[in-house]
Amino acid sequence: MNDVTYNDKVVRQFSVMTLIWGIIGMTVGVWIAAQLVWPSLNFDGVLPWLSFNRLRPLHTNAVIFAFAGSALIGTSFYVVQRTSHVRLFSDKLAAFVFWGYQLVIIGAVVTLPLGYTQSREYAELIWPLDVLLTVVWVAYAIVFFGTLAKRKVKHIYVANWFYAAFIITIAILHIFNNLQIPVNWHLSYSVYSGAVDALVQWWYGHNAVGFFLTAGFLGMMYYFVPKQAGRPIYSYRLSIVHFWALISSYMWAGPHHLHYTSLPDWAQSLGMVFSLILLAPSWGGMINGIMTLSGAWHKLRDDPIIKFLIVSLSFYGMSTFEGPMMAIKTVNAMSHYTDWTIGHVHSGALGWVAMMTLGSLYVLFPRLYGRKQMYSTQLINVHFWVATLGIVLYIASMWIAGVMQGLMWRDVNPDGTLVYSFIESIKATYPYYIARFLGGLMFLAGMFIMAYNVWKTVRGDEPADLPLTHGVKAA
Repeated sequence: MNDVTYNDKVVRQFSVMTLIWGIIGMTVGVWIAAQLVWPSLNFDGVLPWLSFNRLRPLHTNAVIFAFAGSALIGTSFYVVQRTSHVRLFSDKLAAFVFWGYQLVIIGAVVTLPLGYTQSREYAELIWPLDVLLTVVWVAYAIVFFGTLAKRKVKHIYVANWFYAAFIITIAILHIFNNLQIPVNWHLSYSVYSGAVDALVQWWYGHNAVGFFLTAGFLGMMYYFVPKQAGRPIYSYRLSIVHFWALISSYMWAGPHHLHYTSLPDWAQSLGMVFSLILLAPSWGGMINGIMTLSGAWHKLRDDPIIKFLIVSLSFYGMSTFEGPMMAIKTVNAMSHYTDWTIGHVHSGALGWVAMMTLGSLYVLFPRLYGRKQMYSTQLINVHFWVATLGIVLYIASMWIAGVMQGLMWRDVNPDGTLVYSFIESIKATYPYYIARFLGGLMFLAGMFIMAYNVWKTVRGDEPADLPLTHGVKAA
């Protein structure tokens, strides 16, 4: 359609690092899951940087910001060029975004195991890394919006609307949640205090989920699902309604993390109500994505990449139903502080975010390296089943454990004393921690299968099996 030479170097760099950081972050996750099964793996405090409390924030930051963040930036650079029919606004600035972002991640890998942290969920990085990330993010915004500004087509495709909302909102969240007073090179204190500090933190925390792990990946979905299916999105009008409904309601849902705390009741109720409202746009987007296969359902049988993308949307629908239900105060009274929340988070993180990322990468890698297809379609299929079964084992074990914990903690004798001690609930949970470990190990094994497949594809080895009969041509 045009003679533009796109900048795919930075997309290749981000795609490769997405895979690498995914393996690293998930390996740490499997390790800390193992520590809950075999506490001796904490080394009794002899090696504090390998203890659960040091590695857990490293795991969340590596998976959310290193793995998912690299995927979002890389795919957004790919999508905005193709849908705008222009090269990236600035190659040098795009290169700075890549190297600067990787430097922030390496800083996290060094500082978090050493115990340097702000102790804020999803915002643990010390203030110098926060400042560097802000500079990198501004550069990212300039590249993305600069590319949109010089586009050769009047229309802005809906995927770019979601990417744009993700970029702008994350900038606002990051800056205001990390307003700190530095004390030395690593220690700082928040400008907020008490309940206000908690509210700002979960305004940030839930919207990190809402815009980093939802809106950004919906941008990915709206490009790669139609691309791999070879069909237009089911309803473009619904995609626009989906966008505006989602971004206008997600911002208010954060207080549901603070039920039964010192936060005013009206704020807790507001968070609950907007969480329930979110069910509508979320399911609208899920239906829009899945129904894109309308008239071409055979591709679910023939194309394992489509399986990744559609199952990802199914987990998105499930997670965005479960989330509003858990935000209801009476449900939250039992679910909060239990492993049910862990199951819910990983239903979204592994089922929605990771599966959408992996499916999109399978679409991207052959195109980025000039190959007709991935080295092995059969290995993609094996990866899909290993990953899916791993997710189901993981989240089902955590759901069962969480409901059991909630019921045990609420069970009281006629005289008002607790029937079970806390340690008894931990003992009862132990078998489910083993199942969770095995589920995570299966998902990690799938990542290594993908890494081998990608390595063989990049090398240009002859395909190990027949080409996809229902694939689509490279962009």
